[in-house]
Amino acid sequence: MTDKKPTPADWQDRADKEVKGKDLTWHTPEGIAVRPLYTAEDIADLDPGLPGFAPFTRGPYASMYTGRPWTIRQYAGFSTAEESNAFYRRNLAAGQKGLSVAFDLATHRGYDSDHPRVTGDVGKAGVAIDTVEDMKILFDGIPLGDMSVSMTMNGAVLPVLAFYIVAAEEQGVSQDQLSGTIQNDILKEFAVRNTYIYPPEPSMRIVADIIGYTSRHMPRFNSISISGYHMQEAGATAVQELAFTLADGMEYVRAATAKGLDVDAFAPRLSFFFAIGMNFFMEVAKLRAARLLWHRIMEGFEAKNPKSKMLRTHCQTSGVSLTEQDPYNNIIRTTIEAMAAVLGGTQSLHTNSFDEAIALPTDFSARIARNTQLVIAEETGITNVADPLGGSYYVEALTKELADKAWALIEEVEAMGGMTSAVAEGMPKRRIEEASAARAARADRGEDVIVGVNRYRLKDEPPIDILEVDNAKVRAGQIARIEKVRAERDETKARAALEALKQGARHSFVASEVEGRSTETDAKRPSTTADPGSASAQDERGFERTNLLALAVECARARCTLGEISAALEDVFGRYDTVPEPVTGIYGGAYAGDPRWGQAEQGVAAVGRRLGRKPRLLVAKMGQDGHDRGANLVASAFADLGFEVVPGPLFQTPEESARMAVDKDVDVVGASSLAAGHKTLVPELIGHLKDLGRADIKVVVGGVIPSQDYDMLREAGVQAIFGPGTNLVEAAGEVLKLLGHNLPPLEEAAE
Repeated sequence: MTDKKPTPADWQDRADKEVKGKDLTWHTPEGIAVRPLYTAEDIADLDPGLPGFAPFTRGPYASMYTGRPWTIRQYAGFSTAEESNAFYRRNLAAGQKGLSVAFDLATHRGYDSDHPRVTGDVGKAGVAIDTVEDMKILFDGIPLGDMSVSMTMNGAVLPVLAFYIVAAEEQGVSQDQLSGTIQNDILKEFAVRNTYIYPPEPSMRIVADIIGYTSRHMPRFNSISISGYHMQEAGATAVQELAFTLADGMEYVRAATAKGLDVDAFAPRLSFFFAIGMNFFMEVAKLRAARLLWHRIMEGFEAKNPKSKMLRTHCQTSGVSLTEQDPYNNIIRTTIEAMAAVLGGTQSLHTNSFDEAIALPTDFSARIARNTQLVIAEETGITNVADPLGGSYYVEALTKELADKAWALIEEVEAMGGMTSAVAEGMPKRRIEEASAARAARADRGEDVIVGVNRYRLKDEPPIDILEVDNAKVRAGQIARIEKVRAERDETKARAALEALKQGARHSFVASEVEGRSTETDAKRPSTTADPGSASAQDERGFERTNLLALAVECARARCTLGEISAALEDVFGRYDTVPEPVTGIYGGAYAGDPRWGQAEQGVAAVGRRLGRKPRLLVAKMGQDGHDRGANLVASAFADLGFEVVPGPLFQTPEESARMAVDKDVDVVGASSLAAGHKTLVPELIGHLKDLGRADIKVVVGGVIPSQDYDMLREAGVQAIFGPGTNLVEAAGEVLKLLGHNLPPLEEAAE
């Protein structure tokens, strides 16, 4: 006699008895109810297809990693071009397969290293690139005809890509031999990362011009990497990251087709870039859902080439999941995230180093990160099967639910007129900041466990070695090289090239009245719907006179600097600036009824009664670091507690922040530092406050700050330092103490 086959109802009865009726359903931040059991019934009407076949849910290629593993592409760059070049060579010799260049913030924002606004930023969070000579040194001894190069650049994308093209030319490598990717994803910058330069409309023109140029001259090069990575890092849920990234992609396709490009002429070279966080199966499902939805989107654009409908992606393990506390746990986190990226079917992968929550990675930590990928590729057997999780009840059901929710959000964006309109109205940024505040509150309350941070804390944190960059030395060397390039170039030729670039930028580019899209109105603009190689000489001359990348290449050949090229465009387009508007009610709402929160609120009120007004906090973002997630979280939490929060504009100098602090009569300046500029910028801020007669204003610092720098900052006058993972309610208690109010022990608050 055989046992009766158990049913899901039988399982439910047994599980209820084991857990005494407790509801085991998990509600994710995406609003997905994850049940504790999935069966064949959950995927009865789903057909994920086969790898390499539409809609590519199971992978863009039939063989996937069974034929060739993903590309190991470590994102790196720091200090000078010479030091970064040496680092690249060591990594390539150790098994890395492609280069991924990190530029410093001065370069991102279009400033030469000698500009007074970037004194604390040069060489600190990436490599400084001011001229073609820097780019040539960066790739010295690295054959650009053979090596795939990815460059994370958006704001100053024109001079950086132009320098790369000219550096390759002077290596003897023609443009049609170059392979790699330029990020060129400006909409994401307006939504989260903020390393933009120009307003949205001309920025979209730059994107389209790069797509047009590369489709003509660089057939092996990906003209854009549409990035969700920075959205997740800013706090986006998986649904938001997926939807907003694909909506960005739709907008770029429209911008290119509006210039006369046939969709199949450029779409096969579009690529994507996603973050991989710690929700393992959600990240696997996200990559599968992305391919499914992109195929649907490109069908809507009437793409004919299957490669136009095939989403290919690079992935990077999460930076925001890394912790300053108990940092060796980060090796485990990165391994788990890398596995999720691989099982989701990424085409290339960067694994973050365990020390990146503290400082730039050392050679030691970068080797561990790189070897994490090598171990997965060589030792686990994962590469022996295409889409090994295909058919999993849970993964297939989760893929569908994630795709459905993301599609609903895409339709909401489309109803607003597309992503450019949504970004202009601030919708994506606001939604992501709300999700970020809710996520921070869950961690601070201990609802989301973070090992070594809010549970299983070490009593003593052992110090670890960090990579230190001498900012002043790097900047001095860069300035000397800029001066040498300017002294040796043909100045007349350089000025003529810059003037031609300005003239090209002045060609009218207006917003279309049709669906809020952008379109080129220059009647002389040549059509590029035909094969780029068949364009007539006359058309080609017209293209070269109006295409901004073509004009930037001429500037690079004439040895114009990155700052000069960016300034020429700024003369025409202007420079874009925004002031943060932190969300309210989300962080504080999560603390309703919490005794410690109530205690902090009472403390803020007590200080307010003594001052005769609310205590006032300026949240300052100095330097060219646009990552404002931490600053916005602090602003949101402190505003919910009852502080009057003054959100400082992005990209201030220390003097500007000090003057704002004095003008607004603040009690505290909270300086946010995520890009290693604190050793230069914060002491300058304190010095300017003293010069203005307001040494009484307290200065606190938060962000990615190595513990080795704490003593130096305290000696400079910093009165409190808050590293990554700091509980914001506890931080508020420290600030109240600086303002003369000590919170009583928690036991007293509960009585």
